[in-house]
Amino acid sequence: MQLPWHKTLIIIPTFNEIDNIERMIETLFGLYPEVSILIIEDGSPDGTADVVKKLQDKYTKLFMIERTGKLGLGTAYITGFKWALERDYDHVFEMDCDFSHDPQQVKDLLEAGQQNDLVIGSRYIDGIRIINWPFKRLLLSYLASIYTRFVTGIPVFDTTGGFKCFSRRALETLNLDNIISKGYIFQLELNYKVWLSGLKVKEVPITFYERRDGQSKMAGGIIFEALFAVVRLRAKALIGSLLS
Repeated sequence: MQLPWHKTLIIIPTFNEIDNIERMIETLFGLYPEVSILIIEDGSPDGTADVVKKLQDKYTKLFMIERTGKLGLGTAYITGFKWALERDYDHVFEMDCDFSHDPQQVKDLLEAGQQNDLVIGSRYIDGIRIINWPFKRLLLSYLASIYTRFVTGIPVFDTTGGFKCFSRRALETLNLDNIISKGYIFQLELNYKVWLSGLKVKEVPITFYERRDGQSKMAGGIIFEALFAVVRLRAKALIGSLLS
C-alpha cells in the first residue's frame, strides 16, 4: 500500500532526551524520508534542543517548538496538534522519544489510519506485549485498563497508550481548548472523546519496550490518580458537557 508519508506528522515531546533524540530522528527519517517530525521541546537543560537544531541543517522536514519549562505531556501534544492543523497534514502521530515505541511500527499505524480516525498502538491485544516492566507495574497498568473500560464503556484495551495516529478529521472534531486532563490520563480523554464523537477507532498490536536510555518520566502514583480522573470523565459525558 502506498502510504501518504508526505502528509504525515510525528509529534515527539522532549525533556532531557539527549541520550535518545539524535538516534530517534535519524532512525525515523531513515525509515520514512518523506515524513515530517515536530519536536516539542520543554527547555531541557541537557542540550536536547541544540541537537535538534544541528539536525535541522540536515533535514528540511524537522521542526521544533521550544517552550520555557516543563509544561507537561498534554499541553505539548495540544500545541503540536494545533500546529499540524494550521498546515496540510492528514495524519498526526503521538510518539515517545525513548524508543519505547518502535519506529518500525509507525507504518503499521499509518496503514490502519487509512480507514480509521484514531489508531492506537496497543500493548494489550494479541497478548500482553510489554518488555522489561516489573510484574507489579504491569499488573497495575493492566487492571487500570480493565477498570477504565468498565467505567467509560470505551471498547479499547489500551486506554492510556501514547503511540497513536489521528486523522485530521479526528483532531478537527476535538475541542483542543477544552482538554481537562493532565499527565497520562490525557490519552484516555482524547480516545474517549473521539469514540463518543462516533468516529472510527482501531487498535493495532505493538510491542512496548521500557526505555533503554535516559530516565523514566512515569510518576509513582500516577495510575491511582488516574482512577479518579476516569470517573470525572464519565460523569461529564453523562451530563453532556465532555464534548462541548
